[in-house]
Amino acid sequence: MTSPMTKELFQVVLLPFAQLLRAVDCDNKDARAHCERLFPFAGQAVTQLREAAMAAIASDWLLPKENAGIRFGRVAKDIAGFSVDAVLMDKPGPKHRHPNGEIDLCFARSGTPRFDGMPEGWVVYGKGSVHVPTVRDGEMLILYFLPAGAIEFFPA
Repeated sequence: MTSPMTKELFQVVLLPFAQLLRAVDCDNKDARAHCERLFPFAGQAVTQLREAAMAAIASDWLLPKENAGIRFGRVAKDIAGFSVDAVLMDKPGPKHRHPNGEIDLCFARSGTPRFDGMPEGWVVYGKGSVHVPTVRDGEMLILYFLPAGAIEFFPA
């Protein structure tokens, strides 16, 4: 019998990702490809992270909050210089700015979702970028790696 995934165990799974993602320059046009080279989306590390994240959806710690039909939660406040948030969404979310950039790992949960037009996989936003995160054509579980935890939300 396998033990259930806890927040602490999940953070252990996230640690090697955060450690290596520190080398990614979010402003580089090759940043998404750099993430893919570090952790191939079809590779063992991402597959294990996906399985752990999907298994934790029903937990009380991965997505404990909800607003306008979007579930979310902070998985780690500081892990190797990143905060890591998890968001389960199938619609637009709140407009925000990334002072230090943002590295996202997107997992399809249902349908053939696209996050801001991108299929599941790595998505990177540069420093100072602003967007309304939007999932269409299905549902995605997204892990947001925020350098230094920096994010600025705009009033609704």
